[in-house]
Amino acid sequence: MEKINVLGTEISYYQYNEKDFISLTDMVKNIDNGLVLIEKWLRNKNTIEFLGVWEEMYNPHFNSPEFEGIKSQAGLNRFALSVKEWVEKTNSEGITAKAGRYGGTYAHKDIAFEFASWISPQFKLYLIKEFQRLKEDENEKKALGWDIKRNLAKMNYKIHTNAIKMHLVPEKISRSEENLIYATEADILNLALFGTTAKEWREKHPNEEGNIRDYTDVSQLICLSNLENLNALFIKEGREKAERLEKLNEIAIEQMTILTKDVKKLRGYTNK
Repeated sequence: MEKINVLGTEISYYQYNEKDFISLTDMVKNIDNGLVLIEKWLRNKNTIEFLGVWEEMYNPHFNSPEFEGIKSQAGLNRFALSVKEWVEKTNSEGITAKAGRYGGTYAHKDIAFEFASWISPQFKLYLIKEFQRLKEDENEKKALGWDIKRNLAKMNYKIHTNAIKMHLVPEKISRSEENLIYATEADILNLALFGTTAKEWREKHPNEEGNIRDYTDVSQLICLSNLENLNALFIKEGREKAERLEKLNEIAIEQMTILTKDVKKLRGYTNK
């Protein structure tokens, strides 16, 4: 879950199936009785019509007959509709209600921008501006080699695991014991570079998907790739675990200092 700041309000957003969803709940959290705005907005006939058009354009599973029934009632004094009811009745994909730590009402960015107009034209324009800046940053990261994330891991993964298999895994061992050895060696790299194990990271980030390596930047990925090669070499040389960890941590600090400066310089060139 990521956040953007719009006029002093932190707003959560996330990606699902390459689509951006923005928290409507966060958008109104600094407004008195803000949650009521979402309910009022959803009762509006124009809102219902807009949501229906969006769903029919992008959602092949949208329940159009149920939608027509809702639209015919929208605008009446007795009409009431919650986000949960809308999703359950129409099989909506554009707006949803999430539970948990980052719970609340989330909507596809097209719908979120429409809701922002309900709050104020100024808020909508600043929301769009901030989101555009966010996407420009993402494109810049990709231009700097952001998609090497998995490619780097693949290139050195076999070198690292082969060294573990050849020099650390006994011939007669259970599968669970073998997996533990691989996990332990992976955590040596995690400790050297990030200062934490995979398990410790998951405990601190229970709501995040993936693992610690899915949240690294380009500099960390390059360093991690180098550490995999070096640890494979240290394993072949027969170095003890504690010695390897200490040496890898020293190398990680040195390389991150250099790599961070270089990436900043490169960003400066691309912005000219």
